[in-house]
Amino acid sequence: MSMPSPDNSQSALVTSTFVTSAFVTLASVNLETLIKFYEDFLAIAPHPSTSNYAEFQLPGLCIAIFKPKNEDLEEFAANSRGAMSICLEVTDLEETIARLEAIGYAPADTIMQASHGREIYAYDPDGNRLILHQGHLSR
Repeated sequence: MSMPSPDNSQSALVTSTFVTSAFVTLASVNLETLIKFYEDFLAIAPHPSTSNYAEFQLPGLCIAIFKPKNEDLEEFAANSRGAMSICLEVTDLEETIARLEAIGYAPADTIMQASHGREIYAYDPDGNRLILHQGHLSR
């Protein structure tokens, strides 16, 4: 069975005909710590939330966190920081930095100026990189 070629000529925003939603999913053996970080940082409660899983619904993105089964721990063991980053566009970068500082996760670097706006890197308790970005039109 061959897959049809995408037709990107219709618009800049092309939607899939078979994908209904997308998640960023983080595995963590420190589930409670990671859930608490995202709950404090995002200022929202996870829903749903169980002893092994939690979801944070954001505009256009769901961050899901789960605790791997014991037999799968080696698969999810992180030796160092990974290549994946979660990019969050924010309305006020300084306010976002202050929120991170207040919960004990201050960014280590300074704000960088990029062609698309200002950004800074922060890390969650498991070392996942957060790119916090404020576009030129956000201010």
